[in-house]
Amino acid sequence: MLRVDPGVDEEMMMMGIIKEEEEEEDSEEEEDEVDDYLLAAAGEAGPEEEQHPGRGRRGRRGREEKERTKVRERRRRAVTGRILAGLRRHGNYRLRVRADINEVVAALAREAGWVVLPDGTTFPSSHSQTMLAAAAPPIPLSSSAAPVRVAVVSPLAARPISRRAGHAFLAPPRAVPADGAASPLLAVPVPADEPEDDDNAIAMDGTGLATCPAPAVAPPRPPERDFAGTPYVPVYVMLPLNVVSLEGEVVDADALVGQLRVLKAAGVDGVMVDCWWGNVEAHRPQEYNWTGYRRLFNIIRELKLKLQVVMSFHECGGNVGDDVSIPLPDWVIQIGKSNPDIYFTDREGRRNTECLSWGIDKERVLQGRTAVEVYFDFMRSFRVEFDEYFEDGIISEIEVGLGACGELRYPSYAAKHGWKYPGIGEFQCYDRYLQKNLRRAAEARGHTIWARSPDNAGHYNSEPNNTGFFCDGGDYDSYYGRFFLNWYSQVLLDHADRVLMLARLAFEGSAIAVKVSGIHWWYKTASHAAELTAGFYNPCNRDGYAPIAQVLKKHGAALNFTCVELRTMDQHEVFPEALADPEGLVWQVLNAAWYAGIQVASENALPCYDRDGFNKTLENAKPRNDPDGRHLFGFTYLRLCSVLFEGPNFTEFERFVRRMHGEAVLDLQA
Repeated sequence: MLRVDPGVDEEMMMMGIIKEEEEEEDSEEEEDEVDDYLLAAAGEAGPEEEQHPGRGRRGRRGREEKERTKVRERRRRAVTGRILAGLRRHGNYRLRVRADINEVVAALAREAGWVVLPDGTTFPSSHSQTMLAAAAPPIPLSSSAAPVRVAVVSPLAARPISRRAGHAFLAPPRAVPADGAASPLLAVPVPADEPEDDDNAIAMDGTGLATCPAPAVAPPRPPERDFAGTPYVPVYVMLPLNVVSLEGEVVDADALVGQLRVLKAAGVDGVMVDCWWGNVEAHRPQEYNWTGYRRLFNIIRELKLKLQVVMSFHECGGNVGDDVSIPLPDWVIQIGKSNPDIYFTDREGRRNTECLSWGIDKERVLQGRTAVEVYFDFMRSFRVEFDEYFEDGIISEIEVGLGACGELRYPSYAAKHGWKYPGIGEFQCYDRYLQKNLRRAAEARGHTIWARSPDNAGHYNSEPNNTGFFCDGGDYDSYYGRFFLNWYSQVLLDHADRVLMLARLAFEGSAIAVKVSGIHWWYKTASHAAELTAGFYNPCNRDGYAPIAQVLKKHGAALNFTCVELRTMDQHEVFPEALADPEGLVWQVLNAAWYAGIQVASENALPCYDRDGFNKTLENAKPRNDPDGRHLFGFTYLRLCSVLFEGPNFTEFERFVRRMHGEAVLDLQA
């Protein structure tokens, strides 16, 4: 490769290279003519015009086309040479002297904050990726591989299990200098007759200048807010799902103690633990084995950490983030084999064994007990077993599981039934107990014909506007649709009301909370279809979270909401067709809860290790300029794992904890 001496003028060097290439082309052309002459002299072929007149004319046209191609190639090389010279001289770009146009575009994209892979794949990066891309040397790209920009899943992406190519966004072009002259990075003089049909040709403007497309730049992020002196928000960390085994042992206790000590040193206030119904009451009704949890709680008490305990009445496994399998109690599973209607059921008759149907809340089908009686007995046993931890204040909160994933919702988007993000999900009310409930509601309304579920609501992976029920102006807003959705959501509210009443009785004097899932996809549509199938009657013309807040207020329970770390723009980049708006949803739910006068806590929906996600969480935890000074009363981080302690991850997490506590940090980014 030719080395450029710093003292030699780059443009002259480039012209020399172009001249060398032109001489090589001329030499090749002369060799072709000599070969033709020798063949004719030897009598092997004869003049083309005499033997094949048509072929001779085609030969002349071929040579003329070859000449035109050479002219275009020389012009393109001249343009490339001037672009490279200008970029190296004025922009300090590290480009090869013979770099092709793909390398130029790649260098401009990297300078604008994009990531360009060796195969040409190009996508916008997060802040940390931008810094890495800027520090890395340009990667030469093959001229045959045109750069392609595609959307990728960032750490903030919301369950992109299946996706199509997303729309890309172009930022405004760079500013032109005040004197009106074109920037040397955007315009280079070239001959005015540059061909337009060449794939690698650079666009011409009316002045005869070749203009490079303005590089796409990421929208500027606002400067980091200083949270020093803001209210103290305690931070908890969820422990692994299988921290207590079915045999009643603390899994890998020594490693866990080491990790908890590090968390304690970082200022973490406590941990969250799932008490699995399937572990504790596994074999026979009302026989509870709390041995493993007692050992775990002793470890946590010795480290002087607080405890949030989840009454997990659902199975573990099959959902996003589940890496273990903990089924429902074996004796419940045996009942389900003979009476599968104890489970939620979809329109095709598929049973969801993740949790029990709310239709049996008051049905004595669990060996003489109703579902809510089973839940109450479990909670009361826990309260008696760990009385000292309540009295000492070690257990700071009880979160009551009320549905799928421990959240107050129907299991409407189960991966085990083929759901993929961002499908709308399906209604889960086809077991015989809920169908009987629906018939009674329709008869009470005086319309027995409404004693049915929608037959045009699509399937798990449908989009709203592809269904007759959820499309704009669809049946969801008809008289029947409003009746059905009101009944469907009321079943959810009644379940919460019944279980929380008993939880308040079992845990009298203790703080209790309920987790509500953040179903943010299709939030920008009129129907909010994914929320409707999950039981949240929240179309664009109705607030579906205010009734939930009222039920929680009735029983003095706090609301724990998810997805506070997600950014709407990030979701749009990953899957724009989902019309997701996590920021709008979080704002609606938090305000509904605060308006009802209940406390609000939160947690992240997906693993989060980057500063952008932590900053978004902080903004939601402590809203800027809130006239009432409202803020979250707690945050629970999902989840303790080895990745949290890798590289800069824990440094960012520790920084986040300090800011949640209202402490000052010195590395704020302007």
